[in-house]
Amino acid sequence: MALTDRLKRIWVGRPLGSDRLGETLLPKRVALPVFASDALSSVSYATEEILLVLSLGGLAFYHFTPWIALVVVALMLTVVASYRQTVHAYPSGGGDYEVATENIGGPAGLTVASALLVDYVLTVAVSVSAGVANLTSAVTSLAQHKVLIAVVLIVVLTMMNLRGVRESGTAFAIPTYGFILGIFVMIAIGFVKMAFGHTPRAESADYQVTATSHYSGLALAFLALRAFSSGCTALTGVEAISNGVPAFRPPKSKNAASTLLAMGLIAALMFIGVTVLAMASKVHVAEDAKNLIGAHGEQPTVIAQVAAAVFGGGSIGFVYIAAVTALILILAANTAFNGFPVLGSILARDGYLPRQLHTRGDRLAYSNGILLLAGFATLLVIVFKAETTRLIQLYIVGVFVSFTLSQTGMVRHWQRVLRGSSVLATTPGGRRRVRRSQTINFFGACMTGLVLILVLATKFTHGAYIVVIAMPVIFVAMRAVRKHYDRIAAELTPPPGPPTLPSRVHGVVLVSKIHAPTLRALAYAKATRPHSLVAVTAAVDPADAERLTQEWYERGITIDLVTLASPYREITGPVLKYVADIRKDSPRDVVAVFVPEYVVGHWWEHLLHNQSALRLKARLLFQPGVMVTSVPWQLESSSNAQRRMDGEAAGAVRRGQAGPRGPAAVAAVGAEAPSAATAPSAGSIALSGRVDRPEG
Repeated sequence: MALTDRLKRIWVGRPLGSDRLGETLLPKRVALPVFASDALSSVSYATEEILLVLSLGGLAFYHFTPWIALVVVALMLTVVASYRQTVHAYPSGGGDYEVATENIGGPAGLTVASALLVDYVLTVAVSVSAGVANLTSAVTSLAQHKVLIAVVLIVVLTMMNLRGVRESGTAFAIPTYGFILGIFVMIAIGFVKMAFGHTPRAESADYQVTATSHYSGLALAFLALRAFSSGCTALTGVEAISNGVPAFRPPKSKNAASTLLAMGLIAALMFIGVTVLAMASKVHVAEDAKNLIGAHGEQPTVIAQVAAAVFGGGSIGFVYIAAVTALILILAANTAFNGFPVLGSILARDGYLPRQLHTRGDRLAYSNGILLLAGFATLLVIVFKAETTRLIQLYIVGVFVSFTLSQTGMVRHWQRVLRGSSVLATTPGGRRRVRRSQTINFFGACMTGLVLILVLATKFTHGAYIVVIAMPVIFVAMRAVRKHYDRIAAELTPPPGPPTLPSRVHGVVLVSKIHAPTLRALAYAKATRPHSLVAVTAAVDPADAERLTQEWYERGITIDLVTLASPYREITGPVLKYVADIRKDSPRDVVAVFVPEYVVGHWWEHLLHNQSALRLKARLLFQPGVMVTSVPWQLESSSNAQRRMDGEAAGAVRRGQAGPRGPAAVAAVGAEAPSAATAPSAGSIALSGRVDRPEG
């Protein structure tokens, strides 16, 4: 096994057969951490984002926080209820893209797809950066290396997801449930202390926040709306379950809807609890650390300050919360690693993205999509220096674009159901259920549409304009890919009737010297029975060309040898001109060019052989009416490599690691290369025709 293959097996694991796809389906207990880690982890920074914006007006504005948090929770539960309808109506996994495409139209579907692709990339960048920020809040010495740490974490997440959805989900389940347990324990202890009159007090409680300017009237309303739009980051990831329904065990829709409800309730309770504790313990933070009077060094995150207030700084409880928060934020990126490849696969199936994204890898995961997501997320982390506050401004625009169009599509979906002849449309009870679902989706569309307007209005100049530009660019790129595929499909469509045969086939065998590969190519070309057959050599060195001609005669080869003049000592140009001249004289004829090639067993041997043949073949492929045939000659190194691969394949089948389970037969593919002693001789080549002496 090659070194690269060994490294791949170490990181990714042994390949899984397609028949084992059912084994990768997730039970609800594993699906929750896989698809809900993004939404759950948002609890750790949603409250902080509200406080950071309100701090611009000073400490007096903090009293708006509970009201803003309640509106965010109401919106969250509305979106969860709306997506439960989507999960039941569209269980195929297309999610928002499929809903918008079917009910509003292709452009709306592509708009949603563009928004989701951007959102998934930002999910990875924001989640990892936020996790690193929490880590550096506990271990401040790591702050100067946060970009490097974030990149390394993305690489680790990529490797884990390449091993498959089920394995990555099992690995992520413990940290996710550990985070949920830790936050609820912290909330319970904090509330108990408050009930007994021992209200926790944050380390920043005595800090003062300097207002950046005076806010009143419309300016105050705008600040509150901006704080609300920042708090809506708590809703990110809600749509992931609707896009991942196919990954659930049957009954898929029911299990996905149950998981979605559990995620919404858990996230809402944790968000409320953290917000109440942050207000009670008087956590003070500022968007600009210079405006936080009394602070020294980098300000800790809100969740870290609440944990220190409840458990005590440096205590086991504080360390536990810091650790699981950092883990859940990092692992929240896994939601995108599950959503982006699936969406990419669906878009590739529909022709809007390269078809390679539709192919599953060795572990039945969409490997190409995973690698593409990791690459873009790494780029964002490096460009924005892993700053959560800078990245978060780009975050929720795409989320609410997909929310709004999806829920609008669901309203139209239910209207179509009511006009149909199904049981739901023809029975009073069914119509009531449809009307209830339609009302939920209508309310969700109105709410998310309003929030989208607020987000664009309040965040556009703070970085959201980048997403507003990126989405149309991706939209246009996907349309261009689809047009390309459509154009190619039209070109490849054959005319009616049987295939048109060429008038004649002219065979051309390329010859550099007389050796075993050349004789095999001559024999094979003659066996194909072209209408005419010549051997062609380019006279790069006149002396070598003369020796080749002399040996040709001595061997008695009866196929014409044509020597092409090469005044500039190159092969490709003269051969292309010779072939073009044949086509010019007989446009309806086909020219079949036979190229002898060595087959080598080591990568470095490719650098030493076949370079001229590769260049020539690449040019010949662009010539109309020209067919290029490689005639391989297996060297000893390739034969040894083939034997090793055959042995490894046979061993894999015996161990049940490749192909379908059960008895399997191993068929030998190919054969060992014949030795020089068995190479075709001059006499074995059809002895007809004559050999002309080259002119000049």
